[in-house]
Amino acid sequence: MSIIGKGEGKSVKSVRADPFHGGIVKLILVRHGETIWNRDNRVQGLSDIALTERGRKQVEHLARSLRNEKIDVILSSPLSRARETARTINRYHGVAIELDDDLRELDVGDLDGLTFEEMRTRYREFLKQWTADPTSVTMPNGETLHELQVRAWRAIERIISGSKNAVVVSHNFTIMAIMCKMRDMHLSKMRKTGVEVASKTCVEIDGTTKKIIVFNDISHLDDETYGGGNWR
Repeated sequence: MSIIGKGEGKSVKSVRADPFHGGIVKLILVRHGETIWNRDNRVQGLSDIALTERGRKQVEHLARSLRNEKIDVILSSPLSRARETARTINRYHGVAIELDDDLRELDVGDLDGLTFEEMRTRYREFLKQWTADPTSVTMPNGETLHELQVRAWRAIERIISGSKNAVVVSHNFTIMAIMCKMRDMHLSKMRKTGVEVASKTCVEIDGTTKKIIVFNDISHLDDETYGGGNWR
């Protein structure tokens, strides 16, 4: 994990501590703005795809909606679509931005960049299994949802252990996996926790109690910037 912004270029040692000590911690989980692959309905994993112009406008609106929040730190996936979203939010806060590999998107392997039609042609059996139970499959040459959840929750535990209010900028599947854990929900039901591009989800954590304040909020987007319900 590394820090940019304040203390730019310094590395941060990952420490496992008691994740549930201290007072109330507020986490704001943010999905990055739109990319061209979101717009074209392509599967988007670890490929480093930049924001579109509309995506940049989306995160400007998002950043303004967060300008009065008390934020101690911003954590972000190292992928550029998340980093740019984090930097835009930070214009109103001027705090450290920490890049954490554990917040990257699901490694979708050979599916990266494919449209649904292409997947249906090349990976018909996989799609059947994924539709029936997404936890039963491994992405072709990629990872499982369980593996994603384990690493994503490590990042959340590190944040909680620091007792800091944080913005966490990440990706759709990653946030879904985190929210399943927050809600004590089995990963097979993850579709109930999908979030749209440039959305924010706010959670308050007090010890072992987790309270979801806002989920998948896109009220800051207008007709021009709304992405049309893009969940990919």
